[in-house]
Amino acid sequence: MIKKILSIEEIIKGCQRNDNSCKEMMYKSFYGYLMGIILRYVNNSYDGEELVNDSFIKIFKSINGFQAPNNTADLQKIFKGWIAKIASRTAIDKLRTLKNQAYVDDLSEAEHPVTNVSVASDLHVQDILKLLNHLPETHRLVFNLYEIEGFAHDEISKMMNIPESSSRVYLTRAKNKLRTLYLKTLVNSYEKNG
Repeated sequence: MIKKILSIEEIIKGCQRNDNSCKEMMYKSFYGYLMGIILRYVNNSYDGEELVNDSFIKIFKSINGFQAPNNTADLQKIFKGWIAKIASRTAIDKLRTLKNQAYVDDLSEAEHPVTNVSVASDLHVQDILKLLNHLPETHRLVFNLYEIEGFAHDEISKMMNIPESSSRVYLTRAKNKLRTLYLKTLVNSYEKNG
């Protein structure tokens, strides 16, 4: 039997009708995309697989609430953004339940001033993603949410249950740590090749 290739719009509508073949197509189509998002939050693929599956469960449960844009040309981009938010929130929720993390709630910008560190201009994206795994978990989460996912500090503070000022401090520390790690990588690379 030959399977018909469906458009993203047809797949979404099929999932809204609870059509299992459309759910399977969506799963296969977006599994890799969601795994890429999840692996920015967790370090191993076993946890990643579990979180991707949890994300799909949430996606299928709430697919009827997805608002498709009037312009179908933007549908894939908007849908990917919608499922990316679900995946990143699923990962954060899981991390929060796995560890009862001790956040430093009394971090203040006065004690630890926020400094502008232009990491993005000096680092390549792949370098940043590799180095992210070397950051402390809270720093990595804040960096992901702010720099990669595009959340604002007030949204991050609500998601992670930390003060907004702590979110800014964690972001600054993450950028400073990334810069230090990157410079060490450059020095080690230079010494090996030099």
